[in-house]
Amino acid sequence: MITISLCMIVKNEEKLLARCLDSVADLIDEIIIVDTGSTDRTKEIAARYTDKIYDFVWIQDFAAARNFAFSKATKEYIYSADADEVLDEENRAAFLQLKRALLPEIDIVQMYYANQLSFGTIYNYDKELRPKLFKRLRTFTWAEPIHEQVILEPVIYDSDVTIMHMPENNHKDRDLASFARMVEAGQRLSKRLHNIYAKELFVAGEDQDFLKASTFFESSCLDIERSLEETKEAACVVARAARIAKDTAKFFKYALKVVACEGCAEICCELGQYYLEQQDYDEAIIWFYNGAYETESILNIHSSGDIPLRGLAECYRLEGNEEQAAEYEKLAEAWKIE
Repeated sequence: MITISLCMIVKNEEKLLARCLDSVADLIDEIIIVDTGSTDRTKEIAARYTDKIYDFVWIQDFAAARNFAFSKATKEYIYSADADEVLDEENRAAFLQLKRALLPEIDIVQMYYANQLSFGTIYNYDKELRPKLFKRLRTFTWAEPIHEQVILEPVIYDSDVTIMHMPENNHKDRDLASFARMVEAGQRLSKRLHNIYAKELFVAGEDQDFLKASTFFESSCLDIERSLEETKEAACVVARAARIAKDTAKFFKYALKVVACEGCAEICCELGQYYLEQQDYDEAIIWFYNGAYETESILNIHSSGDIPLRGLAECYRLEGNEEQAAEYEKLAEAWKIE
């Protein structure tokens, strides 16, 4: 049986920490808690489970905090968890079985992360595999009888363990503030973070969030080192901000950039909303229909589902076609992410 260190970074998690630790404490061999500045009872609660509690001065860097936590681990594997995660009884049993049977050549174990869509997270699916269990000290092995080389790729095992993500609320304000700080500091966002920033805006952003982010994404559209995919998602953000600001010229400039790149459901919904606001319901219907049935979403999957369907219902109702409106409302209610 392998040994496991649980590593967590926490701040003001007095409402959730015990629930998380109760679901996993007896399955692991060491608990490492790194506190990044709690002002509530978080550390007091953590002390019920472990004496390995460390303070880490917050430097606006989650990776640095997690690396510090990992550096304190002493067991064979490290299980990385957040306070808003829970293992139910079925998955506690699966976790224990995994611990008993894990082969020593496995470097990383992925587990299912579930319940994503209940709290307005940036993800367009309810369940996904994520790396959660890591070998602390990796060994390197030579392979191949001729032209031998060291195996560099980690051995990854996809387990059946499902972790329930049960936050008290989403982290939209915290995350968007972090992105804003990075941009203001002149840091270049990676392709991954560029995408997550745009997704967070379209999934949970409010009008002022789009307006604040517009300048950054406008510069992305001019950045020759950004991919076509990044330019497209950036143009979606700028178009939304321009519509909010009622800057018609800028709105169509950036909306057309996306349309010229085969379009997407997000920009169809933006065009539908623009024409709805102009009371041009026939034109709005065309674009909402394209969002629902002719294009795919790139940032928020609801843009190709219930959002345009509700837009269609509103347009038909304003035109006096209650039957069609009711039909699209039913479709919107029935729509779900596959």
